[in-house]
Amino acid sequence: MLGRTLNLRAEQLGPGAVRTGGNLCFALFVLGVLVFTLIAATYQPDDPLLHPSSSHLTSFLTSTSNATFSSDESVLRTGEDFLNVSSSSDSSVSLLESDSAFIHLSDVPNTTNTATVTAADSAAAATESAAAADSTAAPDCDSTAPIDCSDPEIFHLMMRFAIESFPDIHFYRFGKPVPAPAAPSGDGAAAFAACDMAWRFRPRDAKRATFYKDYRRFDLVRNPANCSVSVAKIGDFHSGVNARKKRRSKGGASPTGDFAPKKVEKVVVAPVEVVPVVGEAVNDALPAVESEAKFSSGRYLIYSGGGDRCKSMNHYLWSFLCALGEAQYLNRTLVMDLTICLSSLYTGTGQDAEGKDFRFYFDFEHLRDSASVIDRRQFWTDWGKWEKKNGLTLHFVNDFKVTPMKLADVKDTLIMRSFGDVEPDNYWYRVCEGETESVIQRPWHLIWKSRRLMEIVSAIASKMNWDFDSVHIVRGEKVKNTELWPNLDRDTSPDALLTTLRDKIEDGRTLYIATNEPDTSFFDPLKDKYTSRFLDDFKDLWNENSEWYSETKELNNGSPVEFDGYMRVEVDTEVFLRGKKQLETFNDLTRDCKDGVNTCPASS
Repeated sequence: MLGRTLNLRAEQLGPGAVRTGGNLCFALFVLGVLVFTLIAATYQPDDPLLHPSSSHLTSFLTSTSNATFSSDESVLRTGEDFLNVSSSSDSSVSLLESDSAFIHLSDVPNTTNTATVTAADSAAAATESAAAADSTAAPDCDSTAPIDCSDPEIFHLMMRFAIESFPDIHFYRFGKPVPAPAAPSGDGAAAFAACDMAWRFRPRDAKRATFYKDYRRFDLVRNPANCSVSVAKIGDFHSGVNARKKRRSKGGASPTGDFAPKKVEKVVVAPVEVVPVVGEAVNDALPAVESEAKFSSGRYLIYSGGGDRCKSMNHYLWSFLCALGEAQYLNRTLVMDLTICLSSLYTGTGQDAEGKDFRFYFDFEHLRDSASVIDRRQFWTDWGKWEKKNGLTLHFVNDFKVTPMKLADVKDTLIMRSFGDVEPDNYWYRVCEGETESVIQRPWHLIWKSRRLMEIVSAIASKMNWDFDSVHIVRGEKVKNTELWPNLDRDTSPDALLTTLRDKIEDGRTLYIATNEPDTSFFDPLKDKYTSRFLDDFKDLWNENSEWYSETKELNNGSPVEFDGYMRVEVDTEVFLRGKKQLETFNDLTRDCKDGVNTCPASS
């Protein structure tokens, strides 16, 4: 009897173990589903800029420095920021550091019938010339002969004067002088003239591979005693409007009459194709469709919907570059929406602002000339005209998990990616995650900052003769939160600043102060030691009489464009970054951490 019982238990042991194991596995499965559901419901995606595919981009965008501008989301880094002069492998960019790449004073002939007057003497040049009218002129000297701006010797005089007047910049090319409205002749018999001349330059201590262009008016006077010509005065930044030229076509030679360094004459024009040139006329008109046949034979990619709108500019750009990268991978034209919703982060009203134009913030001319893009409104207009007539077809994709690799063989005219309403799965950049991350390379080099905004930066720096130091001072709401920033208010007070700056900035220097402190008079005590300048000191560069105002108004169909919070931060930051010495709040002025107590990286 006992043996039969033991045998029965042994027979039942196997099925019981199976049932128990099955129940246990099912319980684990249910638990896993619950955990996954909980994670999905509470998931908050990290800042996409912290997970780029390029290691170089990673180190650039995720710096652990406590520097104010190193990881500030309000400051957008674009393609030209990656053109590091010292590390660039591009030969044309590397030339920027070479002594032979820019024009030295010794490269310019010192002619005999002109008298070069230094900047310190220029104010007195006209007076001296008039006084010389009473002296006896040389027998063969015609003191009333007109001054010809096209005379090579006048060209050399103006170049030498410019080089001596601006020792803190390097000149890379001078344009041929052109006549301008003549200066008043006064009571003397000496000849007067005005000539406009343009030049391309870089700051002497520049760390970024960017060229700038300036054009100024030179007032010239002829000395009645010996007929020599001197420069009486040089005008302000961009005063020589007659010398401003339209941007030359790609691949062209140096314009006739331009003066460039002899040793690199054939190569100095190359950087125009690889680095920004701030100051050239901007032509960011929308690309036109050449013909019905051209449109119908094209292949296009469009992203529709999604949750990226009205997000931070960093978020917008990260998603946009994903779309642009996929379009390039698929060898298709990206159909892009040029309208931008500006996040409330950058508006004075605290509300999102629709109807902004991509061209207000980025260099569309560079993007248009370097990649295949078309405006969305133009595309749909042409699609409506020719879709049925030419049998144009559409391939619809409504799941970001469908990788670009799976779309490589699609032959349809248009691939449309549609994104739903549930965040974060409706963010465009999700397309470039996972296995796609190693395939799609975001084309950062195609996105540059607006040259109109960078022109304001150049103008501000030029008004300070590119010879200034800069300090960024964070106050605003942070000084009110003493729990997170217990020392910030005290460390950024005028008395504390004077003490801190004493050993860092020489007395008498021009000091550009980038700050979010609304009342700049707060910093008035610094004026005793420094020539302090603020962004609003230069508001004439974007007011209703400015070039920026008129050009953006034209882009905006005749409606004025606000110089909004994002533009202010962009310009303020870029000017700060051009200071010879740069001091940042959370690196140099205070012991507090940028993101609050106990958040400083160990290396700072």
